[in-house]
Amino acid sequence: MNFISSRIYEGQDDFQIMIDLIARVRPPKYFNDYPGKADLEENLASAGTRANTRLWFDHDQPIGWVLVDEYNNLLWELDPGYEELVGAPAIAWSEACIRKKLGSGESTTLDTNCREDYTARIAFLKRHGFRQTEITNVAMARDLSQPIPEPELPPGFTIRPLMGFEEAEAVAAMHRAAFGTDYMTTENRLIIMNTGEYDLSLDLVVVAPDGTIAANCICSVNEGEKIGRTDPVATHPKYQGMGLARALLARGMQVLKERGALFAHFGTSGDNIAMQKTGQSVGFKVEYKTIWFAKEVC
Repeated sequence: MNFISSRIYEGQDDFQIMIDLIARVRPPKYFNDYPGKADLEENLASAGTRANTRLWFDHDQPIGWVLVDEYNNLLWELDPGYEELVGAPAIAWSEACIRKKLGSGESTTLDTNCREDYTARIAFLKRHGFRQTEITNVAMARDLSQPIPEPELPPGFTIRPLMGFEEAEAVAAMHRAAFGTDYMTTENRLIIMNTGEYDLSLDLVVVAPDGTIAANCICSVNEGEKIGRTDPVATHPKYQGMGLARALLARGMQVLKERGALFAHFGTSGDNIAMQKTGQSVGFKVEYKTIWFAKEVC
């Protein structure tokens, strides 16, 4: 007999419960999809996000969790055997997390995404009132056993690892300029640098002749599965069109291969054709697409 209960996230033990649930119920094909351990660690560094994270149990058995981040994005993992029991209350609670921030007469959307071929998850979203949007992301992959091109930089530019926390402010400012967004504050950059899987030696920057950080690529390695990542890649608008992103991808692949990775992956938005072409120029191919869904909340 089921005895379903739920509660708000309480701390590090719950973080491990969430990670263990991913390992137990997420299909192997999608195991490395977002969110992973480092992604959850970054999100849960925010007190607001911790307050918007809830776990479900059948007796003492974890069966699901739901998280709504500061940008109204829904992340979740549910044991498929409990989707009918827990799905509706989980989505309703997620909407309530957003609704409490709205003023009278205001509305917004609860947003989430998944792979375009993850039919079970897409069906779940549609059952619970989400509509597909035009927004997509592209995941690209590269076999590191194939020859890796040498990074080529304009005269006077160099690639090196970030020196440390003292450069967090500068690299965050470059990221904001590159993407035209306020998301990457110095605080958020420091959160990334304090996650358990972060490796300073894999946080690569291109430095301009005057010492300015012109571009950045945060690389990482899943040593157990021998998979590396080379993203996000960001180039300051002043230095775009100079081949810096291509050089970072090439150097990133070299470093990942040295660390034992067999494959490299990165993601970018579906409308960022320039970054997709840059990846293709160094051997990356489209692996899959992710589609976004939205549900109006008022």
